[in-house]
Amino acid sequence: MADAASIFIIPPPYHHHLSHTSNSSFCTSIRTPILPTQTPRRRNHSHHHQTLVVRCCITTTTTANQKKNPISWGCDTDSLENASALQKWLSEAGLPPQKMSLQRVEVGERGLVALKNIRKGENLLFVPPSLVISANSEWSSPKAGEVLKRNGVPDWPLLATYLISEASFMKSSRWSSYISALPRQPYSLLYWTRSELDKYLVASQIRERAIERVNDVAGTYNDLRLRIFSKYPHLFPEEVFNMETFKWSFGILFSRLVRLPSMDGRVALVPWADMLNHSCEVETFLDYDKSSKGIVFTTDRPYQPGEQVFISYGKKSNGELLLSYGFVPKEGTNPSDSVELSLSLNKSDKCYKEKSEALRKHGLSVSQRFPLQITGWPLELMAYAYLAVSPPDMRNSFEEMAAAASTKTTSKKDMRYMEIEEQALQFILDSCETSISNYTKFLQGSESMDLDVTSPKQINRKLFLKQLAVDLCTSERRILFRAQYILRRRLRDMRTGELKALTILNGFRKFFK
Repeated sequence: MADAASIFIIPPPYHHHLSHTSNSSFCTSIRTPILPTQTPRRRNHSHHHQTLVVRCCITTTTTANQKKNPISWGCDTDSLENASALQKWLSEAGLPPQKMSLQRVEVGERGLVALKNIRKGENLLFVPPSLVISANSEWSSPKAGEVLKRNGVPDWPLLATYLISEASFMKSSRWSSYISALPRQPYSLLYWTRSELDKYLVASQIRERAIERVNDVAGTYNDLRLRIFSKYPHLFPEEVFNMETFKWSFGILFSRLVRLPSMDGRVALVPWADMLNHSCEVETFLDYDKSSKGIVFTTDRPYQPGEQVFISYGKKSNGELLLSYGFVPKEGTNPSDSVELSLSLNKSDKCYKEKSEALRKHGLSVSQRFPLQITGWPLELMAYAYLAVSPPDMRNSFEEMAAAASTKTTSKKDMRYMEIEEQALQFILDSCETSISNYTKFLQGSESMDLDVTSPKQINRKLFLKQLAVDLCTSERRILFRAQYILRRRLRDMRTGELKALTILNGFRKFFK
């Protein structure tokens, strides 16, 4: 049998949200570019068209700010009237005849459905660049666009502001039909309140990611407001450009923005294409096709008339899918699923200061999160564990361990410190079991959780959020259970081997007495 620990370690690149589909690198300052995604992003959907997902309208809770500044554009997520108007406008604007139509579907509420037989390997969509929203799109308010570009606003906040600006022009905007077909409230953790995040995602590390994202959006808006909007109130009135509208526009971007590799990596919103729902079973994604001069995707399976056509939003964990799109695939159906395991240095460690400095030098903190998958864990996690348990007489290796724990290090090798491997594996196991305990406590408590609401609509919302949280925590705990099993088995084998070697050694000693 192969070594259990070695077959369970994933070589880099490992981190699902540090790969080609990252939108987690979103930055708070408009002076720092915000990194988008390569694959299409959208709202709620599921792993495959045969499986239903729990969903409901989550526009039922209204905050004080929403009452003051309601989003007056967009539509309900299942609106076919707005979808029909979008199709008509796109055709009149140059979208060629399609083999798909936008219809109400079981998965995703609205989706693109095959009208004819579609072959595997066929190119679909052909959305021309003229129907794509990018940083180069013309503004209905040219002066507003000039001000933002003059101030060096990067693509993400630029597009967020552009979307709000065009929405505020209503029918006079070229993009009116598209904006009217966008959800009035995108499915996103941006719309969960802090108390909801604390209550329902208490066991999951996605809670921290969601809080970071909410803070990032608020920070970006405040930076824009202080540096630009307040200086040009006639171009950016607060009743239009406020926190609520930015939450909406960033919710749209997080769920729909794509990066097009063949257009020099340009980030863009692609009307019509962003109506495609996600499946964990497909790998095809959008790109610009130079021969047809349109945005296309190549099918990796055939479709019959009436079947919903799917696309991949990238290799994302269930937590990331909930974070941006507001849905969780059925447990066990997402091969890219993972759970983040939090590890921390022990403050009572005699070498705490030296280890902290080594981590800081390589862009890490004393507390780090690493992804576990059913298939294994990354080399970086093992390197961090080695550092965490290493004794003072190994201080010459602290630098090497910290470097190996960093995702920024390009050259990776499977380091083995046999003298402390058992302690490192036990350190990871202890963290796993602590996390499992937190998940179990939440899942057991969720059965009798008091929803604390009076309105029927609020009850629907709370039940919906609770179910999403239960689905997420169940899938994440499943991965932790697998890691726990592997770690326990590996430690048992190591300790059994040590005991056997000690028994043999003692036998030799008795023999030579």
